[in-house]
Amino acid sequence: MRTANEILAALGSEDGRRDPMPLFAELHRIGPVCRLVPGSSPYAVVVNGYDAAHDALKDTRFHRLLTADPDPKDPVLRHLGGSMMFRNEPDHLRMRKVFQAVLTPRRLTGFEPVVDSLTGELLDELGKSGADGRVIDFVDFAYRLPITVIGTFLGIPRSDLGWFRDRTQRIDDYLDLGGKAPERLLAANQASEELNDYYARMIAERRIRPRDDLVGSLVHALDSGTSGIDEQELIDNLLVLVNASFVTTMNLLTNGLDLLLADPALIDALREDAGLASDYVEEILRHQSSVQLISRKASVDLELAGETVTAGSLVLILPGAANRDPAKHAGADMFDPGREDLQHLSFGAGPFYCVGAALARMEGRAAFGQLFRRFPNLRSAGDPVRSHSLLLRGHQSMPIRLG
Repeated sequence: MRTANEILAALGSEDGRRDPMPLFAELHRIGPVCRLVPGSSPYAVVVNGYDAAHDALKDTRFHRLLTADPDPKDPVLRHLGGSMMFRNEPDHLRMRKVFQAVLTPRRLTGFEPVVDSLTGELLDELGKSGADGRVIDFVDFAYRLPITVIGTFLGIPRSDLGWFRDRTQRIDDYLDLGGKAPERLLAANQASEELNDYYARMIAERRIRPRDDLVGSLVHALDSGTSGIDEQELIDNLLVLVNASFVTTMNLLTNGLDLLLADPALIDALREDAGLASDYVEEILRHQSSVQLISRKASVDLELAGETVTAGSLVLILPGAANRDPAKHAGADMFDPGREDLQHLSFGAGPFYCVGAALARMEGRAAFGQLFRRFPNLRSAGDPVRSHSLLLRGHQSMPIRLG
C-alpha cells in the first residue's frame, strides 16, 4: 500500500491529473484523514472522507488562505484575496450578505425562463455549426452557456463575453496545484488587472446609466451606503463571481456529456422525461466534481476524524474524493442518477456554500433537459481531451457530431 505522500505526489502527475479516481480510492483505504510526513509537503493532512470533509468545510476554525502575506503586492493575490471566496469571518459574512440580498430566490426563480431561452438559442447556434454532420467541439457550447447566462444576469454585453475566457484561464492556471511558476504568476497578475479595470468601468457606467441588472443593483446598494462593502471589494467579488460561475459550470456540462455518452440508456430516459435532468445534474456533480481540491488553515488546535490538526497547519480537502467515499455512497465509483442519496460536496458546505449553486443547477437542468431532445443522434466524434488542471476537473476539447 502506498503512503499518503506517495499518493499525493501521484495526483500531480500526468496520469493523476487525467484520472485521480484510483488515487482517491487508495486514500480511502488509508482513512478519512491521511497524515503526511512532517516537512514533506506544505500540508499536514489530506482530507478525503465525506464526513470529515463536510465537517472541515463547515468549521469556521478552518480558515481560508490564499497567501500568508496580509498585504500582497501581486494583483492576482490582492484581488482574489479581497473577495468573500478567500476571506474569513466576519468579512466573509459581511460581503456575502450583500450578494444574498440581490441574489434572492425570487430573482433566481424569475430568471429561470431566461436561462431556458438562452439555452435554446445557443442550441440553435450549435445546430448550425454542426449541420451536415460536421464535427464540432462541445466545449465551445459548454463555455458559451454559463458565460452568456452570468453575463446576462450581470449586464455584461455579449460582444465582451469571449474576452473573459483567456483571462479566467490564466488565473485558474495559477491557482492549480503546482501552478505558482513565475510565468503563471505574471500572466495571472495581468489578467486580474485587466478584469479589475473592466469592472471598474462597468460600475462607473451604471452610475451614469442605471440598469435593472445584478451589477446595477449592487452599485445602487453600494452608493446608498447600506451595502457594507466598498467599491474595490465589489470589484474583487465580481471578478471571482464571474470566474467561478462559468468555469465550474462549463466543467459540469462536459463531464456530464462524457458520462452520458457512455450510457445510451440514460440518454433515452432523459429524452423521454426532461424532469430527470435535476437528478442527473446532482449525480454528475457527485461523480465528477468540478472542484477537486480546497485548501484550509487551522486557526486553533482541533481534531478531525480522530486526527489532531495543530494551529497553523495547512489542510488539503479533496471534494472529488469525498464524493466517492464508499462509506457514504454504495457503489461510489458508479454513475447512477437513480441512487437514493445524491448528496455531494461539490458546492462546499456550511457558511461558505457556493453562492452561485442555484444558478449552476439551473443551467445544468436546462442544458441536459434540452440537448438530447434537440439532437437525438448526438454522438462522440473522437476521444475527449481532459484539461491539465487538478484543481478544476473538465475538458479541453470534446469532439461531437449532432446527427
